[in-house]
Amino acid sequence: MAEGFAVASAVEGHYNGNITWFVILSCLMAAMGGVIFGYDIGISGGVTSMESFLKRFFHEVYVKMNEDTKISNYCKFDSQLLTSFTSSLYIAGLFASFSASFVTRVFGRKPSILTGGAAFLAGSALGGAASNVFMLILGRVLLGVGVGFANQSVPLYLSEMAPPRYRGAFSNGFQFSVGIGALSANLINYGTEKIKGGWGWRVSLAMGAVPASILTLGALLLPETPNSLIQSHDGQEKAKSMLQLVRGTPSVQAELDDLIKANANTKNIRHPFRSITQVKYRPQLIMAMAIPFFQQVTGINVIAFYAPVLFRTIGLGESASLMSAVVTGVIGCSSTFISMLIVDKLGRRTLFLVGGIQMFVSQVMVGGIMAAKLGDHGGLSKGYAYAVLLSICIYVAGFGWSWGPLGWLVPSEIYPLEIRSAGQSITVAVSFIFTIAVAQTSLTMLCHLKSGIFFFFGGWVAVMTAFVYLLLPETKSIPIEQMDRVWREHWFWKRVVGQEQETMKST
Repeated sequence: MAEGFAVASAVEGHYNGNITWFVILSCLMAAMGGVIFGYDIGISGGVTSMESFLKRFFHEVYVKMNEDTKISNYCKFDSQLLTSFTSSLYIAGLFASFSASFVTRVFGRKPSILTGGAAFLAGSALGGAASNVFMLILGRVLLGVGVGFANQSVPLYLSEMAPPRYRGAFSNGFQFSVGIGALSANLINYGTEKIKGGWGWRVSLAMGAVPASILTLGALLLPETPNSLIQSHDGQEKAKSMLQLVRGTPSVQAELDDLIKANANTKNIRHPFRSITQVKYRPQLIMAMAIPFFQQVTGINVIAFYAPVLFRTIGLGESASLMSAVVTGVIGCSSTFISMLIVDKLGRRTLFLVGGIQMFVSQVMVGGIMAAKLGDHGGLSKGYAYAVLLSICIYVAGFGWSWGPLGWLVPSEIYPLEIRSAGQSITVAVSFIFTIAVAQTSLTMLCHLKSGIFFFFGGWVAVMTAFVYLLLPETKSIPIEQMDRVWREHWFWKRVVGQEQETMKST
């Protein structure tokens, strides 16, 4: 029997279980899916600020940045071709996420993770060897397929393998691994920018093959989740054995019974995407769309994709801009790690609300400084430039322990088994749709709105904070298979699902 750390049973003493080394190692390997996502976010922003990369593939931007003295500071990087380099990955990921839903539901979580790692590996190799824009963007498409499959399957894998009481910490490991990937990319960009000969960007793009190889090879060794064993293979005995292994105790019958009951409900669901539109799933459907939408309009991807570009806009040099991106990466990883430690103690709502207030205040500070001190030409003084950097660090910290990890955690834990794969696909698809929109429009918005772009995203942060306060119930420590009760007990959603239950009883 696997040894582990004793964990009190979940809500109402219902489930037994330990945190075992087996489940820790399995989740660490699966979380490499977050590393490849974060690595791409960091790499794409870094290489698009490297002059050698711009000169080779985006010469118009290179000329505007170095030779056009009349163009506004805010408009130097405004190029639809340049933003297409970033957003092409997310367009591919959007379509891949729906294929991933079918694979995850029918074949299991493990095959989806394997497919994601292999596609990202191929895309990294093609990007590093690119000789023209076509090869570059084709490599991005393959990366997008990898990210689409990984983002669909990894959060589900983590939430299903984790003990209910510590599900938040385990699931937040996905966002922590995204932060590790982004930080690694920023460090690599800082080093490769200094390579003489102008080919450092090739190293940056090709190094994505390292985490992709680990994920691909690791996926071959990963165990399937008990939920998936029951759903995909109807293997109750296999599921029981796996539960005993991952929980570190032979007493898993209560949890197994809930899984079997949840799986029985899936037998009547032939079209999960159609079923999720039913009234009884209305709260989950709204959250599946609202949470990833809000996560993208926090403005974090303006920082994540274009941090070096933004820092160059306010007057920092190429190396200083890349190092500033490293600093924000360290802050993001640290705050996400803190979130892992406290999310199951303080709860999801508390972190959402505190992080939202923190992000709103810091965005107003950044917008105010840039509006008052940064014109169309010249740069900020060193003092104001570092004040902007400090404010951005405060903003990144707020995102790192709130909307960053919780934007993935909460959707992954609220769906019943019969619509779980479909719900997660909707979450990933909505995330990709608005990631594409933000990536494709951010540099144009920066050009036209100038400092107002920070007030724009700050307004959305205020809206989403109010949304959480009013409409999101607390989900900490609730076993996934009992999650439907939080909607029946919520002041607003009980009116929706309560009416559906009354209708079902009357018929």
